[in-house]
Amino acid sequence: MPKPHFKTEKAAFAEGHLFVCGVDEAGCGPWAGPVSAAAVILNPKKIPKGLNDSKQLTHERREELFAVIMEAAEVGVGLASAAEIDEMNILQARFLAMSRAVACLTSMPTLALVDGNRAPKLTCTVKTIVDGDAISQSIAAASIIAKVTRDRLMHEMDKLFPHYGFAQHKGYGTEFHQQALAAHGPCTEHRKSFAPIRALLQPA
Repeated sequence: MPKPHFKTEKAAFAEGHLFVCGVDEAGCGPWAGPVSAAAVILNPKKIPKGLNDSKQLTHERREELFAVIMEAAEVGVGLASAAEIDEMNILQARFLAMSRAVACLTSMPTLALVDGNRAPKLTCTVKTIVDGDAISQSIAAASIIAKVTRDRLMHEMDKLFPHYGFAQHKGYGTEFHQQALAAHGPCTEHRKSFAPIRALLQPA
């Protein structure tokens, strides 16, 4: 399977872009917790080895690369809470998290390479790339930062709400999660606009 490359970024530099960031998110599908996004500006002279779509990496490898990326690149992270997801829908919350991530960068990018086929409104030009985390090293790096950030948050959330098993399933709709919801009902971190949670909250 081909690994992500830096060709798209190099082409952007040739067009006059000084700072190019990759943007990706984690956590659109789960029933609980925030959606997290990351924006990463890689240093062309210090690109970490082994960058790949976070889903293709083991937990241990993601953690290793997270540390390397944080040291070698410029990184911004943004979150949209479960309450914000309920308020505006998951797509708009995803865009909000992405815009917050880009806003956290010290250098202002002139181009953002965004995973997927829907473009958020950002303060710079946006180029969407379907399966971008498998194509662009910048997006792959962002996917790792977003995933590790969210996984760590779900571990912390597990301490606050130990009934649900957040540390294990990260808020996804596993059988254990369904059973915990049936027994305890949703907590403040559940996405009440998502159908399985909404169904629980409706009067019998």
